[in-house]
Amino acid sequence: MDNLNIYFAGDLFDHKQLIGNALLADYIERVSSNAYQCLLPQDQEHGSDRRVSIRNQDLKLVMESDVGLFNFDGADLDSGTVVEFMVAKQLDIPVVILRTDIRFAGDQAEEGDNWNLMCSNYPRTVVLNINGMDLYHQSGKGDIHQRIDSMYQSLSLSVIEALDKVRQEPPISDSVELTKNLYSWCAQYCGGGMEELLEDKLWLERVLDRKRNHGLIK
Repeated sequence: MDNLNIYFAGDLFDHKQLIGNALLADYIERVSSNAYQCLLPQDQEHGSDRRVSIRNQDLKLVMESDVGLFNFDGADLDSGTVVEFMVAKQLDIPVVILRTDIRFAGDQAEEGDNWNLMCSNYPRTVVLNINGMDLYHQSGKGDIHQRIDSMYQSLSLSVIEALDKVRQEPPISDSVELTKNLYSWCAQYCGGGMEELLEDKLWLERVLDRKRNHGLIK
């Protein structure tokens, strides 16, 4: 069976975010022996071209992905990441939420997540909270490249375990027709040209067949 595609969502607006995303994606692929393949929106986008085609391209990748990895770092969550997360949840795509930010944020009770309540408690979702500062200090005090390797080896292992776990959760829909309707409706309600995906009669069948072959939908 071929590898599983991960839609890797998160901030991508400065060099720290871009290289951090790329590093973690690379380690996930290598540590999982390529069982997981990361789809990074930043590899498809260009900072000078911010049009609806970028939005559509990213949402299409969400729809086509087998699982999702959503970076929920920051004092306030990245709005684009939240939109992509909600599209994934509306399609019942299994996802992992990763937060390495040490700050307490949001409006939840003490035992809740460190972000806005409206982004919590969805099915087929595993939350992975890792203290980034602790991870940094646990990487030792040697050469920076060795520290990076230590950090991302540890982080990627935790992410892979969470991805393996969330994949075991059963889908909400037990109807092939309902699942197909969800994806079709998603392309239509997003608008802005997304509905044109459905003009390719085989596109949706290919997407759903892939997910069915991986045991992610019925």
